[in-house]
Amino acid sequence: MKELLRTTNPTIIPFATALLQGEGIEVFDVDVHMHTLESTLGMMPRRLLVRREDHFIATSILRENGIPLHD
Repeated sequence: MKELLRTTNPTIIPFATALLQGEGIEVFDVDVHMHTLESTLGMMPRRLLVRREDHFIATSILRENGIPLHD
């Protein structure tokens, strides 16, 4: 597994997940069950992981759709 995306924006993870799943790429939202005050307020970033072999194409898909990634 390799981290693809880390964000505090609550709308980006579902959008990225939908894009990638639409292309047949399995994604893992590893922080989906964090129900702390910090995560509710958007202070704790959520992370999206993909398989190592899917990382390159997943990065390309997200960039093509305007999702900011930090290398």
